Amino acid sequence: MGGMGLGTLFVPRWAGDRIPAIRVYALLELGIGLSATVIWYVMPWLGHFYFRSATGGDLDVIARSAICVLLLLPPTVLMGATLPVLARVTGTTAQGVSRLGACYSCNLAGAVTGCLLAGFYLLRIHDAGVASVGAIAISAATAVVGLVIPERSSAGEIMAPSRQDRSDPPERGPSTTWVMVAVALSGFCALLAQVFWTRLLSLMLGGTVYTFSIVLAVYLAGLGCGGSLGSLWARRGSRPWSALGWCQLVQVLAIVWADDLLTRTLPFWSENGGTDPGIGSRFFADLASCACAILPPTIAWGASFPLALAAGASPGADPALGVSRVYAANTTGAVIGAVLATLVLFPALGTPGMEVLLLAGSLAAGLVVVRPRRIWGWGGVIALVGLTILFAAHPSRLPWQLAAYGRHAAEGDQHARVLYLGEGSQATVAVTENAAGSRYFHVSGKTEASSQFYDMRLQRMLGHLPALLHPNPRSVLVVGMGAGVTAGSFLLHPSVERIVICEVEPMVASHVAGFFDAENNHLLADPRVTLVIDDARHFLAKSHEKFDVITTDPIHPWVKGAARLYSVEYLSLCRQHLNPDGFISQWVPFYQTSREAVQSELATFFRVFPDGLIWGNDTDRRGYDSILVGGNQPIRIDVDALEVRLARPENGSVRRSLAKVQLFPAINLLGLYAGRAPELKGWLANAQINDDVSLRLQYLAGESYNSHEGAAAYGELLRFRQFPSDLFVGNESALASLRRKFDLFDPATGGH
Repeated sequence: MGGMGLGTLFVPRWAGDRIPAIRVYALLELGIGLSATVIWYVMPWLGHFYFRSATGGDLDVIARSAICVLLLLPPTVLMGATLPVLARVTGTTAQGVSRLGACYSCNLAGAVTGCLLAGFYLLRIHDAGVASVGAIAISAATAVVGLVIPERSSAGEIMAPSRQDRSDPPERGPSTTWVMVAVALSGFCALLAQVFWTRLLSLMLGGTVYTFSIVLAVYLAGLGCGGSLGSLWARRGSRPWSALGWCQLVQVLAIVWADDLLTRTLPFWSENGGTDPGIGSRFFADLASCACAILPPTIAWGASFPLALAAGASPGADPALGVSRVYAANTTGAVIGAVLATLVLFPALGTPGMEVLLLAGSLAAGLVVVRPRRIWGWGGVIALVGLTILFAAHPSRLPWQLAAYGRHAAEGDQHARVLYLGEGSQATVAVTENAAGSRYFHVSGKTEASSQFYDMRLQRMLGHLPALLHPNPRSVLVVGMGAGVTAGSFLLHPSVERIVICEVEPMVASHVAGFFDAENNHLLADPRVTLVIDDARHFLAKSHEKFDVITTDPIHPWVKGAARLYSVEYLSLCRQHLNPDGFISQWVPFYQTSREAVQSELATFFRVFPDGLIWGNDTDRRGYDSILVGGNQPIRIDVDALEVRLARPENGSVRRSLAKVQLFPAINLLGLYAGRAPELKGWLANAQINDDVSLRLQYLAGESYNSHEGAAAYGELLRFRQFPSDLFVGNESALASLRRKFDLFDPATGGH
């Protein structure tokens, strides 16, 4: 958006009006397509250069910012210049401003189409390469049309130079400066609200890639509809500055409407979290919920832009320069709103503070330009000021049920006690306790960890299993802190000297871990622990350290962005950071997912670790979740040696930790073995591999948010399990006991 603001300010001045505007527009589109092509080839090289030269600290932040500027500024500067250039085609009369507003609305209609086409087809069915080629082809086609179209349209004098436009001087309104202030505040509030409401909607509907596509499409559609209405008013009405002011003032009511629906009504709608009726019906319901909540305010924001153009227009002047001022002011406000919302305002103010800020910003934007001429107009202004004060005194609050249970807010334990609720820059975090005393850690509407038996068993298995497979683990990397139970399990192993925890949300470490001190062995107080607040992939890419054990426990793959921590590239990066005898363990869920998503996760892991193993954590005779284990070398488990190792006095804490979740003696832990890669080649033959270009998993998992196929898939998987004599070795008695453990599995029910 910063690039678009710069483009609208400087490119029209550089181009002037010597070249026909339609030709300049064509050249801009051609430049956008070329920039996209260059980015596709240059980005991998820049990434390689960055990670090789990364030194950590502030220099890394500067380097990352520079790469973003280098990649994104050229195409976005060209994009930003397209609207002012079109203004030279349409002119500065009321009719011309209306036509330009129509162009703005058409542009947003194309954006809505592109958003849905990319999110629901191109990226879902194909990959980023196909989507990029499609976008480049559209830019190229637009450029060709602009180069061959006649300079004067047969439909009329639409191509006539704008300096020939003349009209009677309009009624004098507020100065151009105040119009710029109003439109900048409008942009600030619009992007602030987009960040704010997208966070709430991702909690309510699930943070899938489809939710983000739907929210963005509805937001752009509202801006487009508003742009059309504003253009109509600019053409047929008078006093556009006053209409601009009223658009901002009525936002007060629209903002309260949206916040009330998003925090009080829609999250507790009984249909919202029910059994999945089908992907089409669910997406339509999500689209309707988004539209109901955020269309009214976005329509008003969309109308503000053409009204601001009309209010700031000077007949006879270069229209491109007038449009560039308005567009740059609006974009500047939007950039500030987007950056501050994520980095500062959300963590500092939370939901109530964000609503108050939106109300105050909209009120201020309206008051600086509205000029009532009649008593009823002044009465309306005073009434809206009073309502703003009233609403600001009683702002909406984030329901803890929404933070804890997300889409299932109405179905979750309504009587749980809330121990902590926080809204951070990356996620919304909650800790609750039920009547039985079990504690739960929730991230962005999903339960991520708990002190319940099955969750504790999984969390401890993630740590103890690779630590016991390794003969002498010294260094450990834990990706995703959660409640700290997995990382805390490594503290019990006497050989472990260093534990690095990589967590992206600071609140998890600063506020959550303490609620699970009894389970995580007071993790953060141990001097062996180093906490790194960073994205795991970024940390690994710039680190030269190698580890004996890497355990990776990302959030569920249906959450947008999480699929990057299940990809071939990420797993390959982990393998590069393993010592020669090192092991990796990765969590794979079998709930809220489909068979295809599970198969994709397994096949992707086995692509990098072809001798990988599966350990199951089943519950109620159904698959619940599992752990994948891989290494740089083929794995061989000596049952006798493992029993001897656990019997040593220094491993007493490990024995007690395993016993609390029924994983001791060692035969109980090994009995959860569920299969390995060579046995599953047939079952995984058609599985889709998740890589960075396709990120196929986030689309598969996002479709199956409410599916229960994954649990049944666990039974299918176990049908291929055999007793691997080349994996387990030991005395005949121990191996016979292990075989009996496997024989307890009933393929008909999928459990033990």
